[in-house]
Amino acid sequence: MNDVRSAARLRVVAPAELDTAEIESWRELRATSGAPANPFMEPEFTLAVGRVRPGARVAVVREATAAPTASGRGTGEPVGFFPYERGPLGRGRAIGLGVSDCQGGVFRDGLRLTARELLSGCSLAAWEFDNLEAGQRLFVPPGTGEPGGFESPVIEVGEGYEAYEAALRVRSPKFFRTTAAKERRLGRRTAGEVRFVFDERDPAALRTLMEWKSAQYRRTGRRDRFAKEWISALVRQLATTRTPGCSGVLSVLYVADRPVAAHFGLRSRTVLSCWFPAYDPEFARYSPGLILHLRMARAAAAAGIGVLDLGRGPAEYKDALKTGGLRVHEGAVTRPGARAALYHLGREPVRRAHGFVRERPRLAAYTKAALNRVGRLRDR
Repeated sequence: MNDVRSAARLRVVAPAELDTAEIESWRELRATSGAPANPFMEPEFTLAVGRVRPGARVAVVREATAAPTASGRGTGEPVGFFPYERGPLGRGRAIGLGVSDCQGGVFRDGLRLTARELLSGCSLAAWEFDNLEAGQRLFVPPGTGEPGGFESPVIEVGEGYEAYEAALRVRSPKFFRTTAAKERRLGRRTAGEVRFVFDERDPAALRTLMEWKSAQYRRTGRRDRFAKEWISALVRQLATTRTPGCSGVLSVLYVADRPVAAHFGLRSRTVLSCWFPAYDPEFARYSPGLILHLRMARAAAAAGIGVLDLGRGPAEYKDALKTGGLRVHEGAVTRPGARAALYHLGREPVRRAHGFVRERPRLAAYTKAALNRVGRLRDR
């Protein structure tokens, strides 16, 4: 048991050690937070990461007035949950860092706790994040200057797909006409029906998507995420997860029963987090990825989903499709000490170099072109 001043009491456990009541408390706290119902912030995502990442932990926070029992749990209701991964030298990371598109803690509003106290209770010198959701005041207090703010583009379909399409026709008439024409040509090219499945359950389709995505990573000179077994295992596991707050959704665009584009993401009742889109390069001239996203927006609206979160990162298709954006942040919180200094020496120069490139469009374009050349050489 770790005491944090007199305001809160922490119990740090592996995700699998959370009991049913604690998981339900997590869901209830998140539901009353007022934040978008992003599935990455639900307990199911942390539980899934815990099965593939041995360093995954959750700090269960209770008010200090709740005396601990022999089990160390305490007698009061939990007032916060902080999922993270613990590395060497007290270095902490957001749960699933590298693939998680929404990060932070789940806390009762008004909880008397500071980031330094939380890190101390978790025996962490630092906690690193790259997609911290807006409103995480424990880590980014108001008025302190939020670190590393980035837009996560979204497609809003809360008023129905027809309203979104009408606005898209006005905002980008040429884009919409061109995409619709390409879809018609795609069907004629194969003399087959263009068919879309929003929630495909065929494991073979998921394998095809992962193969396409791996090839895309290599082709563009980027690190192949699916070469890491824990990421591949996490995706396969989440593909079979079915809960109201976090379900895996595989969407596939077929032509004559041949998959030409696919996407795997996570959904809640109201948010679809777009995660891994890819397509067959043989059909690139028809922009199957754009066709897929428009079909996804229509199906999501019909399913009661109001927001498709396209995820942080620049991409032309996101600019064409988006209606707005959410704010996410990159950075770290630390508590004073030698281990925190070691973290800054090892991580901050790299992060600042990446930021320097991102803030200069010409340099970013040159870097992207160089990565593409590396990818082509690698595949020869």
